[in-house]
Amino acid sequence: MPKYVIERDIPGAGKLSQEQLKGISQTSCKVLQNLGPEINWVHSYVTQDKIYCVYIAPNKEMIMEHAKQGGFPANSVNEVSTIIDPTTSE
Repeated sequence: MPKYVIERDIPGAGKLSQEQLKGISQTSCKVLQNLGPEINWVHSYVTQDKIYCVYIAPNKEMIMEHAKQGGFPANSVNEVSTIIDPTTSE
């Protein structure tokens, strides 16, 4: 199943409290439950003004539906073509 990286523009994201991040996570998980088992949230990276999320889903449209139902921005959705890491150099 394809993996996607979603870029979400959220000004001040890096200053969100743990409680706020928990609330965002709970909303996301609730929407994921409603959408069914085909879409999975792997993890997210919170930076100063953006959150980058990694999801597994059958298509981009399902990613966009998750964003719509959750009230999250999805400014950029890109399918991962391959993954590299330090072991790639071996």
